Amino acid sequence: MTDSEKPPAAPAANTAALRAYAVPFAVFMALLALVSLVQKTGKEGLFFTEPKYWIFPLQTLICGVLVVWYWRWYRMERPRQWFFTIGIAVLVLVLWISPQMFFGAAPRLEGFNPEVFPPDSPLYWSSLALRFLRLVIVVPLVEEIFWRGFLLRYLIREDFEKVPFGSANLFSFSAVTLCFGLAHWGPDFVPALVTGALYNWLAIRTKSLSACVIAHAITNLLLGVYIMATRQWGFW
Repeated sequence: MTDSEKPPAAPAANTAALRAYAVPFAVFMALLALVSLVQKTGKEGLFFTEPKYWIFPLQTLICGVLVVWYWRWYRMERPRQWFFTIGIAVLVLVLWISPQMFFGAAPRLEGFNPEVFPPDSPLYWSSLALRFLRLVIVVPLVEEIFWRGFLLRYLIREDFEKVPFGSANLFSFSAVTLCFGLAHWGPDFVPALVTGALYNWLAIRTKSLSACVIAHAITNLLLGVYIMATRQWGFW
């Protein structure tokens, strides 16, 4: 068979669409890694010993701008199956906090504590506001756009935009579940593993990216309320 007789190669993924779905998440993870890098400098001062207090707000703003910039690429279908979506959100919250709530695990007191700044000061309130903005808006958008919007489909077909949202096979479902767990490596690994499977199931059942974002946002909002009530900053 000559070159002219060969069937055309399968189209590669649209690189602009790939960037739209993957770049906000890549930048988010890079800035997360920067926290450890700055701490390893060994320098004194809050700027170096606790860089999350300036990197997390920076991460929130940069990733928020990136999501807005690429917004036209995302297919935010109308949310569907509200009761199921809210049920998954609450189930994930219970799963996440159950070691401390029901099984006597030690409280997670070390983490992003806005009380390092004077109470009622502008630094305290701005830090807390940006932390909730990150938790409830930026993280659900960045993660669901990448995991369910992109990777769950990309692992089925490279030209992922041709794959309807909510499609999955055994490989893509398992790989995204495992990678979602590994991205939350540490004490949250097992809850994150189950959470990844639950959010995948939500995507498959609702066929709606916006439903996944809303469920993730509700979970995180309730988690934020729990954190403020119990002062368990390690859940941030």
